[in-house]
Amino acid sequence: MNRRGIICAGCWTVDRIKLVDKWPAEEELARILAVERQGGGSSHNVGIDLCKLDPTLPVATIGLLGQDIDGDFLFDQATTCEMDTSQLWRTAASATSYTDVISVTDTGKRTFFHYPGANDLLEPRHFSFTGRRERILHLGLLSVHALMDADHDEGHNGWSKVLEAARSAGLKTSIEMVSTDRHRNRLLATPCLPHLDYLIVNDQEIGAIADLPTLIDGKTDIDICLQAADRVLASGNMKLVAVHYPTGAVCITRSGERHVTRSLKVPKSRIKGTVGAGDAFAAGFLYAIHEQWSVEQALELAHVVAAASLRSLTTVGAVGSLAQCRQFADELRSA
Repeated sequence: MNRRGIICAGCWTVDRIKLVDKWPAEEELARILAVERQGGGSSHNVGIDLCKLDPTLPVATIGLLGQDIDGDFLFDQATTCEMDTSQLWRTAASATSYTDVISVTDTGKRTFFHYPGANDLLEPRHFSFTGRRERILHLGLLSVHALMDADHDEGHNGWSKVLEAARSAGLKTSIEMVSTDRHRNRLLATPCLPHLDYLIVNDQEIGAIADLPTLIDGKTDIDICLQAADRVLASGNMKLVAVHYPTGAVCITRSGERHVTRSLKVPKSRIKGTVGAGDAFAAGFLYAIHEQWSVEQALELAHVVAAASLRSLTTVGAVGSLAQCRQFADELRSA
């Protein structure tokens, strides 16, 4: 079968993004400087970024929305980008998931208050890969879907069962995580490792999976990130493990490649928010892998797309076509 395309499956949520002047102590006041509503979740963010990067790339999605205004909004986001929404299900049993994203203007740091809603009702039966012609399944978010997170038979959770089914149907597989409790992240990710082809995570998440301290006094330790990536690669069947962090990324492969790269330097005046930057990195990386580019080229494009995403307060507002993202990168390099 001649496969082409990427399925972005799992988390769909509405992000209610608020830019504030400071993070207040309890019972103190912070001023809201800007408010945006945008789609969020790994399926939405990576899927729409991919549609924008290359409108000729087939992109499909699988997820669960409520039968409400927020669900209508997200469904319209998908159809506007011409995603295949044949498995973007609707339910009357719960409201659509939403997340209050509080972004602090002077630090760029984000805090999330999440209502799981319909995402908690998503389960393996919602996923069908029969007759699918796409090449890659990108699946997430681990730890914010109650039934997918739950234990199943023979050491599986819902995520690993879906990954196993996707691989059996001939797809390459990737997961996305959320930075939460380290122990919980490790428990949820471990059953998935034998069923993964690509693992693209941040410094905190790789540390959780490998049980290594990749952040020292709040700063990324690149050497320990490499050690953690080595440990995780050895424990699964992945072709590669990529780890991104604010100043760069590392990637190691089953064939022995080792890469350490730096992020593009974006002036503070050009940065409006960091929400969605990790998803933008993943979208750029997955697109390059899908197109069978080298790992070095995949990392380069991932950094370019992540840098472009920083120009918007929303998750996908500033990502454009490949040419537009590269033009922005060229402007940064020549400045």
